[in-house]
Amino acid sequence: MEKKSKPELLLETFHRLVSAILGQTADPETDLRDIMSDNIKGFGTGKHEIFNSYAEFREKIFKVFGKQLPAGTKLHFIDIQSQVLDTVGIVHATYEINYTLDGIENNYYGRRSTVFQWDNDRWRAIHLHVSEPSAHLAAGESFPVKALKAQNEELKKQVSIRTEELNRSLNDLKATQQQLIQSEKMASLGELTAGIAHEIQNPLNFVNNFSEVNEELLKELNAEADKGNLDEVKAIAKDIIFNSEKINHHGKRAGAIVKAMLQHSRTSSGQKEPTDINALADEYLRLAYHGLRAKDKTFNATMKTDLDQTIGKVNIVPQDIGRTILNLITNAFYAVSEKKEQTGENFQPTVTVSTKKVNDTIKISVKDNGNGIPQRILDKIFQPFFTTKPTGQGTGLGLSLSYDIVKAHGGELKVETREGEGSEFIIQVPVF
Repeated sequence: MEKKSKPELLLETFHRLVSAILGQTADPETDLRDIMSDNIKGFGTGKHEIFNSYAEFREKIFKVFGKQLPAGTKLHFIDIQSQVLDTVGIVHATYEINYTLDGIENNYYGRRSTVFQWDNDRWRAIHLHVSEPSAHLAAGESFPVKALKAQNEELKKQVSIRTEELNRSLNDLKATQQQLIQSEKMASLGELTAGIAHEIQNPLNFVNNFSEVNEELLKELNAEADKGNLDEVKAIAKDIIFNSEKINHHGKRAGAIVKAMLQHSRTSSGQKEPTDINALADEYLRLAYHGLRAKDKTFNATMKTDLDQTIGKVNIVPQDIGRTILNLITNAFYAVSEKKEQTGENFQPTVTVSTKKVNDTIKISVKDNGNGIPQRILDKIFQPFFTTKPTGQGTGLGLSLSYDIVKAHGGELKVETREGEGSEFIIQVPVF
């Protein structure tokens, strides 16, 4: 076996010494006894860590290290410089110590200088100096363990305070979000109010008119019955039955409009129920149109529907999907109205609502022939609070909430648009 040189033995002995001091060899005390001279002198970082013999080093520093450094401590040398002057060897080292304290990882830097003397074919340490420049030590400490513990406790306290503050902020944010959602809902309800008043008036007029006609017919019926004109009685009775059916039909129509309004205004239960998508879409198309007409008598648009009658009832949350459809229709009317103002009389505003069943998916489309959406803002339209409407005319929450509602149904809300030609918003939800 090739004999090692003095410089090689010097570095090997230094590494073994440091590992033993940190308690990282199989038998640290035996290793130190073997490497250190009996009359070794030196000092550590703490002001009391001065020693003049191996016995003092063992009591003042070595045992202290064993108590202070946690298990699993790792040592990494950043730089080592060594020099051999005949029988004297000097090693200067910069190092990093990594250890975990109270669940927090700590990085600790230090310097170490050691003087060795050649003695019978081996190096023995005669002087030792340890310097920890970043240390804030308590009495008797070689590493700032107590200071770090106090710092960790303060850190935990600050984290706890900050967590509590964040929780309060989150609760405030949720409350604000609910208020904004309610505001958006009430705004859309306001759009519906005038439309509902207009729509509900039509069936009520039919109910009143047919009721008055039936009252006259019943008087005639009694008169003809007194005369014994059986054929005339039967004919009048047939007219009364027809009118009663009309009264029933329009009464149900008025009831459906009121139900739609109540359904839209109440807080969503979040419970899915079988819903007639076609009726929902058709209802909100007319209500949104008449609502805008009530606000602006000059507004006019062509309404088209293409409803797939094979769809049947779909399991959805009707308040939520209804709100989404209403929002898309209202936006479509706004888009065509805006284009009408810009282009003049030659433009015919048109909004088309269609439904279609494709395999296990229902597609609900709201299409307009407005100005379309510029490509530069297309990726922003579903972001909360983003709106192209003037201040006071939009919260910027409509499309964002609609997007979230459709996602919650396991579906997708997407848009197809061409600048200058119009946009089509498509809701896709699963049938099941």
